[in-house]
Amino acid sequence: MISIFITSFIVGGLICVVGQLLFDVAKLTPAHTLCILVVVGSVLDGFGLYEPLIDFAGAGATIPITSFGNSLTHGAMAEAEKHGFIGVLTGMFEVTSSGISAAILFGFIAAFIFKAKGKM
Repeated sequence: MISIFITSFIVGGLICVVGQLLFDVAKLTPAHTLCILVVVGSVLDGFGLYEPLIDFAGAGATIPITSFGNSLTHGAMAEAEKHGFIGVLTGMFEVTSSGISAAILFGFIAAFIFKAKGKM
């Protein structure tokens, strides 16, 4: 049981280290880093490499943002097999809709409760 936690921590930490290196070394913006990590997760799933990573690392691979790219691609490919080209679009949103909805809802609640501090 402890080895599962350690493996998850190490793999998740390595994904975060890659993101931090993109910030610090490559001097990329948070938006660029986010897009790169989502695309990497998507490409890894497209080649069938992300599911074995999830099996190996568990939450260490499902919590970072790369998992969002994995979910998008996984849903698109599954629905494309069933419904063809239109399944690509519907599959992405079907699998990720709860996460997107939660982000919008909690973002709205936070914006409603807290007052943003603008630059002076």
